[in-house]
Amino acid sequence: MENVKLPIALVVAMAVQLAGGVWWVSQQASTIASLEETVSQLGSRMAIEDNINLKRDVEGNGIEIQYVWADVEELWDELASMTLAIGEINKIKQRVAVMESELRYINRDHRDMTGPMEK
Repeated sequence: MENVKLPIALVVAMAVQLAGGVWWVSQQASTIASLEETVSQLGSRMAIEDNINLKRDVEGNGIEIQYVWADVEELWDELASMTLAIGEINKIKQRVAVMESELRYINRDHRDMTGPMEK
């Protein structure tokens, strides 16, 4: 190893490559740090936007629930009135049925009374 002779051009080329490699690695580290900061900012911004969107959606759903409850209450009122109407119709049907049966008896009794007198 005593007689190792390296050309100066080779040593200079290796030193330039080494310096270029160190510079490239430092640039990559700087770029990565910058990108990490950007991702962190975007993450916190997205979290804030998600929170705002969630609040808006909850308020919107609350308003929709109020409309739905109003519709449900209206349906219950309509059901109650329909039930009363059906009850009244059934009462009228019962009265009509009683009248029809009384008329049948009256007509039968009337026929029986007029029948022997005419003979």
